[in-house]
Amino acid sequence: MENKKKLLLIDGSSVAFRAFFALYNQIDRFKNRAGLHTNAIYGFHLMLNHLMERVQPTHVLVAFDAGKTTFRTEMFADYKAGRAKTPDEFREQLPYIRDMLTALGIAFYDLDNYEADDIIGTLDKMAENGDQYEVTIVSGDKDLIQLTDNNTIVEISKKGVAEFEEFTPAYLMEKMGITPAQFIDLKALMGDKSDNIPGVTKIGEKTGLKLLLEHGSLEGIYANIDSMKQSKMKENLINDKDQAFLSKTLATINTEAPITIGLDDIIYDGPDVPKLSSFYDEMDFKQFKASLEGQETVETFDVAYTQVEALSPDMFTEDQFFYFELLGDNYHVEDMIGFAWGNSKAVYASTDVNLLKEDLFKQALAKPIKTYDFKRSKVLLSHLGVDLPAAAFDARLAKYLLSTVEDNDMSTIARLYTSLPLETDEAVYGKGAKRAIPESDVLLGHLAKKIAVLQASETVMLDMLKENEQEALLFDMELPLANVLAKMEIAGIKVKGAALNEMAVENQAVIERLTQEIYEMAGTEFNINSPKQLGEILFDKMQLPIEYTKKTKTGYSTAVDVLERLAPISPVVSKILEYRQIAKIQSTYVLGLQDYILEDGKIHTRYVQDLTQTGRLSSVDPNLQNIPIRLEQGRLIRKAFVPSEEDAVLLSSDYSQIELRVLAHISGDEHLIKAFREGADIHSSTAMRVFGIEKAEDVTPNDRRNAKAVNFGIVYGISDFGLANNLGIPRKVAKQYIETYFERYPGIKNYMERVVREAKDKGYVETLFKRRRSLPDINSRNFNIRNFAERTAINSPIQGSAADILKIAMINLDKALTEGNYKTKMLLQVHDEIVLEVPNAELEAIQALVKEIMESAIELSVPLVADESIGQTWYEAK
Repeated sequence: MENKKKLLLIDGSSVAFRAFFALYNQIDRFKNRAGLHTNAIYGFHLMLNHLMERVQPTHVLVAFDAGKTTFRTEMFADYKAGRAKTPDEFREQLPYIRDMLTALGIAFYDLDNYEADDIIGTLDKMAENGDQYEVTIVSGDKDLIQLTDNNTIVEISKKGVAEFEEFTPAYLMEKMGITPAQFIDLKALMGDKSDNIPGVTKIGEKTGLKLLLEHGSLEGIYANIDSMKQSKMKENLINDKDQAFLSKTLATINTEAPITIGLDDIIYDGPDVPKLSSFYDEMDFKQFKASLEGQETVETFDVAYTQVEALSPDMFTEDQFFYFELLGDNYHVEDMIGFAWGNSKAVYASTDVNLLKEDLFKQALAKPIKTYDFKRSKVLLSHLGVDLPAAAFDARLAKYLLSTVEDNDMSTIARLYTSLPLETDEAVYGKGAKRAIPESDVLLGHLAKKIAVLQASETVMLDMLKENEQEALLFDMELPLANVLAKMEIAGIKVKGAALNEMAVENQAVIERLTQEIYEMAGTEFNINSPKQLGEILFDKMQLPIEYTKKTKTGYSTAVDVLERLAPISPVVSKILEYRQIAKIQSTYVLGLQDYILEDGKIHTRYVQDLTQTGRLSSVDPNLQNIPIRLEQGRLIRKAFVPSEEDAVLLSSDYSQIELRVLAHISGDEHLIKAFREGADIHSSTAMRVFGIEKAEDVTPNDRRNAKAVNFGIVYGISDFGLANNLGIPRKVAKQYIETYFERYPGIKNYMERVVREAKDKGYVETLFKRRRSLPDINSRNFNIRNFAERTAINSPIQGSAADILKIAMINLDKALTEGNYKTKMLLQVHDEIVLEVPNAELEAIQALVKEIMESAIELSVPLVADESIGQTWYEAK
């Protein structure tokens, strides 16, 4: 027993509520300086302290309810209806409880459409495997008693924050005379007023226990109901049979919820002391702060460094790391940059940016440097007129290639690949509005420590990259790409604010017209943006079918999926959907993009190179990859994006169906390969093979649309349910489409089976270029979790290889533009598209160059095809 791991699972929503009321009579005393009520936070912390000390867990998770709507409300709309409104004093504390858990180093989790009980039940079931865990479950709600077994104790809070009643199967039998499974049946019979579970009319705990003692289970009761003597109870049981079994379903905890965390994600390693100390200060928890200060401080380390006031040649030697950090939040504030450089022999640190402009430093940076986050550093130094030509090594990118599970912060690199306990930046600088530059010795010391971490982690990460055959991925792809992306960020793209203003006026006119049309069709004026008012108009006043929606305590659901189902039968709903789309475009893009236009008239979007699991780039501040183009109003936004020079155009080059081409290559399917080699329209070709159409001219636009959905659905591992939903066809028909597809393209089916099989053996999948994606859930016992991992295994090599091919094209194109001394610049990368600004004098040469480079990025078994277009705006170029 001593060798067992100890898992502590806490029903956060229930325990927080209990903590709130445990100290409710002192609520006025529990406020911080900002006026925030803190009684629930304080009580929750006290309860945690008692539990952590008593249980001594190795693994901890606090589970929260994600919202009022769950799969149970879909079965029974009145589930948990009638509960009193949550006190505002309690609600305002919930985000801070999560902040507290983060500082305490305790994992927390919620899941849309499920309750905290389901998360706990699923993790409890995971822990049963191998009999390695002792599990303690804590709640203020007795529902969780059903989970108790030989390895699981369920503790229900009784009084205050420290008194619990401990349930085991033996104690439950002694106290109530039933088993954990029968506890569910009891609730099915007697119902539960707090959850609004109906149960059977006039059957309480005493009668319910008697029935279970006699018949064993709910099913047993109904199996023997004919032999019961006639009584009001029997009559109620018969009348409420459906209600009883519904109640049992509602009361049963789902132990196979599709959670995305596992037991390895909730290992308890102790608190983040600096962060916890800061939290105590914010909450005015003086007693907790005093207790914390009495503990040992977090282990740290020191690095000897020289604070540089003047440069000398001997400060720059071979094998040094350079690190640059923006201390403020604005690239234009020159005195807000900290930097350090050095190796194991000597480390130097400074905040004097004038040193960076000196020839000695520029010479040191003129050769490829080893650093952390080369792209950010190059962009940062460009504001000082200092160039970083290339990277010899980038620790951040190396970490990203080795694992996409954690973040890529320096403190994470220190934890994973060194024995140096580096504090997080948040611990040193604070977070958000509280971020501040510390005293000089603390700041420079932190920068120096980062050089030590970079030095210590380099060999470890390089060895791991070599073992994974990923050295080329780092040195030939990600490092050159970082340089290309930095140049694109620095260049930016010109955006005409005046054009966006014109669109704003036009969109506002459309919004006002739609508003009036909606009012006329509804027969009244109301707030279209209010879900409550909209629900009342649609379902109460206009009497639209309520089976299309869900009724909650706050009113009818008017979510997009509800409105899309209603649109075919109600013209006003179609107008409302159009209104929402235009309003979103107006606020987020037409108006929102204007905030990002800088003094140079350009938007300088930032590319995140180390975020996605597949290797795809993402764009932020602003996200230019997410401009909606399905509606004309969304496409028109691109009219504002123009060349920065008058005698130039924008050129867009876009890979044609690159993911399907990659699928053809890695699956080796002869029919898909043949179609691409012959230059066939792949979706029409698929329509012919799957729908049994003999001639290409007989393929209708609808056939092609359906085939396109099947093609891309297969790539993403779509189910028959998903395909049926996408195409608006019966599930049986969708199932037939998929089965026929696999019959007609057997190579694809073989690939999918093979890649899942290999993923189960290895625990990961790879792209054509050895980029890995770990799949820890690929062998999960939970069907939903395992199924998602299998779909990911199928898709990731396809999507990731397509992303890698585009990266190679960008690198090769940048090299060709530089070597050819062209003035053409790459400006944007959006999905499978590259946008360039091309002087008219170079246009003919560049068009040929871009096409040749993109189509020869890699040799596949099918041709790569890039489609080009040009225009005076990005809109015209598309």
